[in-house]
Amino acid sequence: MPPHRASSEEAVTEYSPETLPAVPPGGVRCGIDRADDDHAVCVVDLAGKVVQRFIAGHTGEGLAALVRRLRRAGAGEVAIERPDGKVVDTLLEAGLTVVVISPGQLKNLRGRYGSAGNKDDRFDAFVLAGTLRTDRARLRPLLPDSPATVTLRQACRARKDLAGHRVAVCNQLRARLKIAFPGAVGLFRDLDSPISLAFLARFDCQDRADRLSPRRLAAWLKSQGYSGRKDPAERHARLAAAPRGATGDDGAAKAHITRALPAVLASLVAQVKALQAQIAGQLALHADAHIFTSLPKAGTVRAARLLAETGDCRARFPTPEALICLAGVAPSTRKPGKVTHVDFRWAAGKQLRDAVCDFAGDSRHASPWAAQLYTTPSPAAKTTPTPPGSSPAPGSTSSGTAGNTTPLTTQPGTKPSSASSPKKNRRRLDTGLLMTGSVRTGLTEMVGTQTG
Repeated sequence: MPPHRASSEEAVTEYSPETLPAVPPGGVRCGIDRADDDHAVCVVDLAGKVVQRFIAGHTGEGLAALVRRLRRAGAGEVAIERPDGKVVDTLLEAGLTVVVISPGQLKNLRGRYGSAGNKDDRFDAFVLAGTLRTDRARLRPLLPDSPATVTLRQACRARKDLAGHRVAVCNQLRARLKIAFPGAVGLFRDLDSPISLAFLARFDCQDRADRLSPRRLAAWLKSQGYSGRKDPAERHARLAAAPRGATGDDGAAKAHITRALPAVLASLVAQVKALQAQIAGQLALHADAHIFTSLPKAGTVRAARLLAETGDCRARFPTPEALICLAGVAPSTRKPGKVTHVDFRWAAGKQLRDAVCDFAGDSRHASPWAAQLYTTPSPAAKTTPTPPGSSPAPGSTSSGTAGNTTPLTTQPGTKPSSASSPKKNRRRLDTGLLMTGSVRTGLTEMVGTQTG
């Protein structure tokens, strides 16, 4: 029997974004300004008059008291700045409706209630509650993901952070070796590979490396179980031809640092691999894994990041365009007067944009459609776009890790922004065409599968 596909009415009912009721439950609403140790709370009525003000401590008893006081006041809706943390978890578990108003929006909203624009926790709690009272037609309640998705998101972000630390320590080690022991730089392909780290743990200075001969180096490589393509004699010749490092007492002193950095790097590499194995296990058990693993060049970690950052809450993305805009890969159009500017969309989920751009940049290697779109220049661009793995296009941003570049997404056939020259914009237009096209190929099908 073919799988059941929801009708259009069912899809609208199931996946349309929820809205707040016209009148809040209890006739009051609450604003909470979060902090590390305590949280400022303000409850206002239908007229905007303050009903209660108090401080809730960030402890188990303090959060439980916060829920009790809100229930006694009749507050069923709470406005807060961040969508995560124990405060939000406690409010959602208590059955309260949580509305997120970002810090950037809150900064602009302060001018409604005072001209000074000072940052004050008690005042910010009042602004949050007042905005929930006056702008409820534009606000949407927080729709949490399933626990499996939240756990997978935490693991993916932790792995991404550790991978960034690994790259930073690897660069620090390379810079250190160029001063203290230049022969070790480039001796093996990757400085953070197991054989490279084992070599630096055994031969941490120039004096110890001088004891090596081609035969001794071959014997040591064999003892490590390393079967590289290069002959040990060739590696030894490269080691001998490199500039001399520090020797004697100076070399012994610098060897301590040479040993410390590889130890840290080895620990980071091991933890990244452990998290990858954990991510693979969590992804295999997730109900939506087949959707993301079927995308071109998705793999395991990339599919897990797409799933974790997209989430499994269907109501958050009623259309493919909503997901593409939140990912920041759709251009932003501005029309001041008679001039039209199509430029980069800054307001987007940064983690989701990084995951989507990483997927789109590599999808051309597995999708003929994406490859053809990438290699065929658009009418507005006569130059070949820069591959994502090489230097980024003018105006693009880098995530800090290898292979993760976030190109700008300007739609072809539109007038370039006045802030950049037409020459620079040609490459931006091509890159935007790839990003928008590749993302629409994968994500449009993904949302269609979800809503189907």
